[in-house]
Amino acid sequence: MKKIIFLVAAAIMAVTSCTTEKKEQGNPFFTEWKTPFGVPPFDQIKNEHYLPAIDSAIALARAEMAAITTSEETPTFANTIAPYDRGGQLLNKVAYVFYSQTSANTNDTLESLQMEIAPRMSAFSDEVLLNATLFDKIKTVYENRAAEQLNDEELFLLENLYKSFVRNGALLQGEDQEKLKKLNQELAVLTVKFSQNVLAETNGFKLVIDNEADLKGLPESVIANAAELAKADSLEGKWVFTTQKPSMLPFLQYAENRDLRKKLYDVYLNRGNNGNEYDNNKVMADIVRLRADRAKLLGYATHADIVLETRMAKTPDNVLNLLNDLLERSLPVATRERDEMQKIIEAEGGKFKLEPHDWWYYAEKLRKAKYDLDDTELRPYFSLDNARDGVFAVSNKLYGITFTRIENIPLPHPDAQAFEVKEADGSHVGVLYMDFYPRESKRQGAWCGGYRDHKVIDGKEITPVVTIVGNFTPPAGDKPALLSMDDVLTLFHEFGHGLQALFSDNHYSGTTVAWDIVELPSQIMEHWATQPEVLAMYAKHYETGEVIPQELIEKIRNSSYFNTGFDNVEIMAASLLDMAYYSLEAPVNIDVQKFEKEAMQKIGLIPEIEPRYRSTYFLHMISGYDAGYYVYTWAAVLDNDAFEAFSEKGIFDQATATSFRKNVLEKMGTMDAEQMYLNFRGREPEIEPLLRNRGLN
Repeated sequence: MKKIIFLVAAAIMAVTSCTTEKKEQGNPFFTEWKTPFGVPPFDQIKNEHYLPAIDSAIALARAEMAAITTSEETPTFANTIAPYDRGGQLLNKVAYVFYSQTSANTNDTLESLQMEIAPRMSAFSDEVLLNATLFDKIKTVYENRAAEQLNDEELFLLENLYKSFVRNGALLQGEDQEKLKKLNQELAVLTVKFSQNVLAETNGFKLVIDNEADLKGLPESVIANAAELAKADSLEGKWVFTTQKPSMLPFLQYAENRDLRKKLYDVYLNRGNNGNEYDNNKVMADIVRLRADRAKLLGYATHADIVLETRMAKTPDNVLNLLNDLLERSLPVATRERDEMQKIIEAEGGKFKLEPHDWWYYAEKLRKAKYDLDDTELRPYFSLDNARDGVFAVSNKLYGITFTRIENIPLPHPDAQAFEVKEADGSHVGVLYMDFYPRESKRQGAWCGGYRDHKVIDGKEITPVVTIVGNFTPPAGDKPALLSMDDVLTLFHEFGHGLQALFSDNHYSGTTVAWDIVELPSQIMEHWATQPEVLAMYAKHYETGEVIPQELIEKIRNSSYFNTGFDNVEIMAASLLDMAYYSLEAPVNIDVQKFEKEAMQKIGLIPEIEPRYRSTYFLHMISGYDAGYYVYTWAAVLDNDAFEAFSEKGIFDQATATSFRKNVLEKMGTMDAEQMYLNFRGREPEIEPLLRNRGLN
């Protein structure tokens, strides 16, 4: 994913109330954090602190749940729903830190703890969701909701809380509830195992080059970064490349040694598919089987039917119609791109057909030939600090907010930076962490997460603590971190998620976000990154300070359709693969490699393109985006249509920005997603802007 926000299931986190004064000596989770803005004291939190805190939080949760279920008062929103939602403060406190750290700064001990904590959390979730007395009380409030004077947010919370209990088995009886608990326990462990295997496989390979001739074609900055990686591995005088994309993609783009390009790409492509202790084939097959079994037990045809019921898409057919329509439009474009690259191969005297590991190399040649644009021309203008300051400046012009560096504050990792975010009037909005560089303790990709969500408790506003995590090329030698255009778009993308988290105006913890719209705030931010007016604000040469020349800006604009066939086909293939797995009806018994191959043949994927993620390392499909990878495409319809609202009046039009903040960013998870968009746009979204911007009309 490009950003994904780390949430522990609301039903787990919203059942306790940290009213106790219990403390455990030396464990910071049992104390009030006296840090700036109440952020986690990362320097004090040790591995051994998590499990005792989790166990205590769960015990406290049981007591809090008992207070609700044993009450003899007639259930109301005030005495049932509100205390249910207000609970879970200690569990929130521990879980947000634990899950954020296991994603961005893990170690062997934390990975072992994950395997121990996952079934405990799953069991506790079931204990809550399958509590008949608690459900009866929630049901009573739900059925009497018309009699209560609830505001829109309270009504939305109540309705979705009731539906969540139903969708998680509250109507099941006896033996079926026990079956559900067992399925949930197994899934909790398997999803952790899948993720840990991917991290191990990603860290387990290094392409070590000791012959300088094998570096031919690579830009100086790429070579310097490879030398830094080698030095860090005590391989001074050599060069190291990994399957982390900031290291791998430049190698695939520029290295003239075709055999080494293939070697590196094949390792990337086969992570989790090597028949070793980290093999994910059986893990993946078991996850798909168990999710299908779970869907059947709950009365649904497939796992996709469960997932999509509360989303804008509603049904698998609606998702497939969109994906197949765009795939049909994209395949001819990708085929044309392939044929153009094949001509380059033949013109150079090559006696081979283009293969997947060749695509980036010859696409770069094609970009140079068609648009006279080379990625290496752009990188000097995209230093990481400048790009970061650029997205700060865009946010300031749109929403008036400011970002002030905080020096004396605990950091989740020494690489991280911290900023206080303030409104134009100087009032505090939240804290933003940014953690940019790859390391073995960090999972792949980029995402936005959090250490604390916005809410209001007893009239007191709790402000968010947000983190944006990436895997960008680090500085090398005397050069700063220099980004590709894709890296810049990723930074803007994740920052859009960050703005949504910072601007949240929810009063309750129990938000319900239709996942189809969750990528709208992120993807719309990407549009600003390449606007000429914005490029002039941040794209400055790291050595001279020269603003990016108009000539390069024109080349960026002219090449906006470059490789669009590949980009669209790659993501459609991954989205359709995800849907194929989760549209299976129980009983399911699959061979993952065979299933993937047949699924891609069925959609007509050309052999020169692999899906963006293969099954055995497709993390989105396992954790959070299961039957949901399509949302990037669904949201693309929304973000392209929404950005036209800005384009029509000026990209920094204040009225439009205010409307987007008030109707979308602030309301996420507190009202119906379709209504949110209608309130902003004044009409339903149209697909034509997406087709135009992707060259598919």
